[in-house]
Order: sequence, then structure tokens, then C-alpha cells
Amino acid sequence: MLSKEEATRIFIDSGALMEGHFRLTSGRHSNQYMQCAQVLQYPKYTEQLAAHIAEKFAADNIEIVVGPAMGGIIVAYEVARQLGITAIFTERQEGSMVLRRGFELRPGQRVLVVEDVVTTGGSVWEVIEIVQKAGAELAGVAVLVDRSNGEVDFKVKQEAVLTMDIKSFAASDCPLCQEGKLPVIKPGSRA
Repeated sequence: MLSKEEATRIFIDSGALMEGHFRLTSGRHSNQYMQCAQVLQYPKYTEQLAAHIAEKFAADNIEIVVGPAMGGIIVAYEVARQLGITAIFTERQEGSMVLRRGFELRPGQRVLVVEDVVTTGGSVWEVIEIVQKAGAELAGVAVLVDRSNGEVDFKVKQEAVLTMDIKSFAASDCPLCQEGKLPVIKPGSRA
């Protein structure tokens, strides 16, 4: 099991936890941004982070791990590898999250949903809906980073390797904008 300090060090060393002036997908501004793609490019870090999750769910009889594309694909694969089970992923098709590529969930199958970063939980909720429509059993949700600081509640066993309170501000109230020293950067996968 990783301590908060060990997990934070992995995200800093990999360049995933960034400091600066960022415009988030929501339009809000922040002085920190978590880009998990940076940490997932390193197999040794990915293995350590996934081991933390796999250990938390080792006794839960998980049968399949599902993650939303893009961020959840690598996480799902590595957690499933460590649990010795199958990994699949959902992806967007015409604006909706779906299972494609012949992937399927069976009624009663115990499912762990994983994601790289959760802020509002939107993508995870979409995957949970797919699990429920298939008649599968949602056994838990696990994320590498919970940016909501525990505010998002999926109403099931839930684990995060790292829980953070990343402050954000309305653009009109952003202290970084008011200082005018750092240009605003729009990172992330939803440009």
C-alpha cells in the first residue's frame, strides 16, 4: 500500500502534478493540474499505483475491470493484470459512452470501474450506467486521483490512491489572473 507521501512523490516525479495557471474543462481556473497521462507512461509507476488499487479489491471477487477511454484504459488493464482477470474499456460514440469492439458485460458479473482522475465523476457515472444496464453487479470504483477531495460519492465501495483538494476559481475571481504574471494554459483531453 502506498502512503499519501509516496503517491504524491510518484505524481510529482513523473510530471503528472503540475503547478501553474490552468483553465479547467469546467472553465474554472486553478494553480494545479493533474495530467495522469504523464504518470501512466512509466510502467513502474503504473504498476505501483495499480497495485494499491488491486490490493484494496483483492478480496471482493471482482470478475472484470472496466475503464472509460482514454484515461481509464491503462489503469483498467494494469489493475486487471494484477488481479488476474479481464479488462475492457468504454468509449464515446456519437457523444455517448458505450461498449464497442465486441466487449460485453454479463448479468451478475462483478465489475470494478476504474478511472485515472475524478473531478465531478461524470465519466465514471456513465460507465456505471452501462454496468447497470447490462445487469452486472457494480462491486466498486477506484481512481488514481480523486480531485474532489472525497466529495464525489458513487454509492459503492470506493478507493483512491491519492485524494486531493485542488482549488479552483471562477475566471472572474482567479487570483492568478488578477496578478497577471502567468498565462492561462488549457491542458487535458477535452480541449
